[in-house]
Amino acid sequence: MKKNCWEVKQCGREPGGHRVPDLGVCPAATDTRLQGVHDGKAAGRCCWVVAGTFCGGNVQGTFAEKFESCSLCDFYAKVRGEEGARFKHAVTLLKMLK
Repeated sequence: MKKNCWEVKQCGREPGGHRVPDLGVCPAATDTRLQGVHDGKAAGRCCWVVAGTFCGGNVQGTFAEKFESCSLCDFYAKVRGEEGARFKHAVTLLKMLK
């Protein structure tokens, strides 16, 4: 079964997660515009295009500000590998957010 970012990274920012009182709910866990992309829940398998996600102990900014670090993330590599030719690139995903 394919896992969402919060399941792999254990950030605790999913709805009901243990870090929500301190850090809030992650937008990747609630943005339904990307529901089902890469077989994920909300934007859970394409978090790199969603502003305000959590990485390295900090809330990240916009796509333009964070994509370089996201492209080096183990979860990003995992999704790319699992999806293969079905992988939706950032340009396609950003259009879905409009």
